[in-house]
Amino acid sequence: PCNLTGWWKNDLGSKMQVFEVGKDGTFSGEYHTAVSSTQKPIQPSPLTGSQHLDEDGQCTFGFTVNWKKFSDSTAVFVGQCFNGDDGKEVLHTSWLLREKVDSEPDNWKATR
Repeated sequence: PCNLTGWWKNDLGSKMQVFEVGKDGTFSGEYHTAVSSTQKPIQPSPLTGSQHLDEDGQCTFGFTVNWKKFSDSTAVFVGQCFNGDDGKEVLHTSWLLREKVDSEPDNWKATR
């Protein structure tokens, strides 16, 4: 079965650490992004999430990252864990990033 606990790295060099997955599938951790459009120094950011615990081990999950230490944005990630052919677990995710905008007319450009 997939165990999200531990360190994960993506192909852009960002890393996340999931501290521990509870029996109910909830977890917390830190996200260390390697990419940012802000001028402030990047800092580790808190994440909270939930994992769907399946018998086959290829679970789905989702988590939110609050970039509050260096940005006015929030990101959500959803994905699935796969057991690769080499025996290593692989996470495939999609994400949305919401940036703060100054007015409602700018809402159209706030989500990527």
